Amino acid sequence: MTGIISHADEKRLVLVSGRAHPDLARDVAAELDIDLVHTTAYDFANGEIYVRYADSVRGADVFVLQSHTAPINQWIMEQLIMVDALKRASAKTITVVQPFYGYARQDKKHKGREPISARLMADLFKTAGAHRLMSVDLHTSQTQGFFDGPVDHLWAMPLLIDYVRTRVDISNVTVVSPDAGRIRVAEHWASKLGGGPLAFVHKTRDTSRPNQAVANRVVGDVVGRTCVLVDDLIDTGGTIAGAVRVVLEAGAKDVIVAATHGVLSDPAAQRLSESGAREVVVTDTLPIIPEKRFPQLTILSIAPLIARAIREVFDDGSVTSLFDGNA
Repeated sequence: MTGIISHADEKRLVLVSGRAHPDLARDVAAELDIDLVHTTAYDFANGEIYVRYADSVRGADVFVLQSHTAPINQWIMEQLIMVDALKRASAKTITVVQPFYGYARQDKKHKGREPISARLMADLFKTAGAHRLMSVDLHTSQTQGFFDGPVDHLWAMPLLIDYVRTRVDISNVTVVSPDAGRIRVAEHWASKLGGGPLAFVHKTRDTSRPNQAVANRVVGDVVGRTCVLVDDLIDTGGTIAGAVRVVLEAGAKDVIVAATHGVLSDPAAQRLSESGAREVVVTDTLPIIPEKRFPQLTILSIAPLIARAIREVFDDGSVTSLFDGNA
């Protein structure tokens, strides 16, 4: 077994991984029935990163996987260096696989003299040599337009919905958006869960103060119902914990939280464990260390979705069903 799949026409698929989330990389490789190509990577004393691949990648279709977890700038830089090394090693194509797209929340200017950092990320990877980007549940769909090349925007919704269906009575479910901006996603959820009612939490946010929002009231029918609170990511947990509290105070029977990305920065674990939510469901697009885990947390594997997308791209197949939520 090698880290390469060969076709009769000499097409070769190569999967390499950074150091941010090795467990996910191994799971994706197992789904593809290959081994990861061995990569030597280490830090110099001053923090500079060194990368070298043990096997030839000349003429190969290479997928370089890295989760942008904390410390996020280190892992983004490592992935950029990995892409540069692949370009200089004559890889045929380079696909950057970012299960969680770093800086995705900085996708527009709220005030003057602010950056659009999500666009900067796309520019950096294009300059490094990436031909294609692949990510799961971008914070906003417009981020796809920031990269000058193909972008595969995968949806974790089918995975999350299949699990949530086993945990609720779909005849008594209200899907709740944590704010008005996520209503469209909540509509998709509601249609997949039997077409029940929608609700959203009205909240206020001070854009000058990061990770702080105030949940005010619920708009919609939640009394006596199981509420599924959906979002793309959970960072410090303040927004979600506040939304759970408001929904329960409004008369909900219970609440399940479902989100794709478990960033779970401190004090998220404490906030969520004490929020009153029956269960918090996330995927493993990001590594979740033991210190971030709590009894109500459920973690689903995203590896089958990423592996399927990689296979479809390599085989020149269709990934439409993976990014329109109809998988």
